[in-house]
Amino acid sequence: MELFLLKLLNYFFFTFHSLLVLFNLFGWIFPKTRKLHFFSLVITLFSWVVLGFWKGFGYCFLTDWHYDVLRKLGETEMPNSYIAFLIKTFSGWMPDENLVEILTLSLTLVALICSIWVNFITSGSTSKK
Repeated sequence: MELFLLKLLNYFFFTFHSLLVLFNLFGWIFPKTRKLHFFSLVITLFSWVVLGFWKGFGYCFLTDWHYDVLRKLGETEMPNSYIAFLIKTFSGWMPDENLVEILTLSLTLVALICSIWVNFITSGSTSKK
């Protein structure tokens, strides 16, 4: 029973976390998800920076929880970056972790700028004629 629950948790984290990564990158595009997207980025950045103050910059509690499950399933030698983990899982290739961290931070900041733009700058500048 415990093995079944661990496998179920693994699939949950893999699916949810992967979808969250995509949402954090592209959720600003869709008007109905823009506010939720901004909130999601704030939580993500809070984890990376504020929790990261104690756990190490870039700390993600979802990665931590998922890796705990994977360790209990016998997985070892997982990269620090969840994005590197996804790349390795999908392609079998382990990318340079520094490059992955730089790209992850850069793309997240681009998504944050886009989110701020659509939520706070352009939303107030549309006027009715």
